[in-house]
Amino acid sequence: MSQRVSPLWAVVVTAVPMFMVSLDNLVVTNALTDISETFDVGQADLQWVVNGYVLAFAGLLLAASALGDRFGRRRVFAWGVALFTVASVACALADSAALLVAARIVQGAGAAAILPLSLTLSAAAVPEERRSMAIGIWGGVNGLGIAVGPLVGGAVTQGIDWHWIFWLNLPIGVLALPALLWAVKESRGQDSKVDVVGAVLVSASVVAAVWAIVQAAEGGWGQTSVLGSLAFTVVTMIAFVVWEQRTDSPLVPLRFFRNSAFALSNLISLTMYFGVFGSIYYLVQFIQGPMGYTPVEAGLATLPWTFAPMVVVPLASAFVDRIGGGRLMAAGSLLQGAALGWIAFVAEPGMSYGPLAPAMVAAGIGMGLVFASNPVVVLASVAEHEQGKASGINNTVREFSGALGVAVLTTVFLFAAGDGVGTGGESAQAFVDGMRPAIWTGVAVVLVGAVGALFIKHPQREAPATDPAPAQAPAGAEPVAASAAN
Repeated sequence: MSQRVSPLWAVVVTAVPMFMVSLDNLVVTNALTDISETFDVGQADLQWVVNGYVLAFAGLLLAASALGDRFGRRRVFAWGVALFTVASVACALADSAALLVAARIVQGAGAAAILPLSLTLSAAAVPEERRSMAIGIWGGVNGLGIAVGPLVGGAVTQGIDWHWIFWLNLPIGVLALPALLWAVKESRGQDSKVDVVGAVLVSASVVAAVWAIVQAAEGGWGQTSVLGSLAFTVVTMIAFVVWEQRTDSPLVPLRFFRNSAFALSNLISLTMYFGVFGSIYYLVQFIQGPMGYTPVEAGLATLPWTFAPMVVVPLASAFVDRIGGGRLMAAGSLLQGAALGWIAFVAEPGMSYGPLAPAMVAAGIGMGLVFASNPVVVLASVAEHEQGKASGINNTVREFSGALGVAVLTTVFLFAAGDGVGTGGESAQAFVDGMRPAIWTGVAVVLVGAVGALFIKHPQREAPATDPAPAQAPAGAEPVAASAAN
């Protein structure tokens, strides 16, 4: 990268493909009805348009991070962008549900390379004193993509055609590749080889776990397929931990978790994504059903929640070093929990939007505080040459916990709603009766994260999470860690 190119261009160039990936996480949700009509398929087949993407995405995050450390982060990131773009074209051209699902799985594989490496490349591109701001921008863009996915999907489907959801990715990918080569310099991790065994074991474990969660959300936790998948998850995860303790080049250095800032930040990722994904899954249905909004109107109704992080994240990022990432995550989690609790408290069929508006704003602010500070603390907790692995771990936790939140809250919802669940008339009341305890469950989990954030310590007060960096590794990891945590 030429010295005349501003480091901020690297942040922008890596953020744009990452936004595309985050957007596609949920962009098809409001287009599923049209896709179902196009291919004449039922819910059992239709769910894999979303779940196939999630399975590949979550299962390959750690493996993609390891490949970036070994072969070059920019190189693997670029291949991820290319794969995602080609798969998007395949999605747009698919003439059957099976081909669409297959293309979505390939999309997820490309996304797994883009998301964690975008964070590592952004952090490495800017001077140390601006790193918190760069990482905060990354968190805000990531959250915005996830949040506006349903709105974009609904608007494009309603205004044009669902195929254009995927065509939109083509110009972004085509422009991103040359910009990436121009603005971002190559970087690598310390390890000279890839932990293939570890990658296979953890990918199999995560895929089996997400599969079980998805199946449980559809048909309950007592199914043979669910129990079998959970058993397989436990066995492969135990094998993974044993292997990681013995190998010289672990995919997931278990010593990371001896650092409380790293461990607790990942706990907060789990609790926040669990509560937000699980709750917003039912909130959007509530706005479209018992409140009577169209898909586009429902997306507009959530704008205070979805766009607040774009304002909050840059502001909060400027204070991460001064206030402490732990305090910001605690405040954000408390605000998120309070907002979700208020929604559960006031929800009624046919209600006006007014009582929900303050909660939408509060939820957006809370989410922004966490998005600004969480990745800063995660990366600051490890040496710079190991930030790719740390990013992969954190993003895997996020993807997994989002799926877990939907599944667990669905179980609570179905138990509380009973047989009369629906979105209109008496069934609308049953929907609200099920939604309230489901969201309260999300509140409880989010508040667990708020408590955990209060215990994030200054890294100098605890054992380091990493081995000493090699002489050739970039300097600066320790000062970043010292300033970013509480």
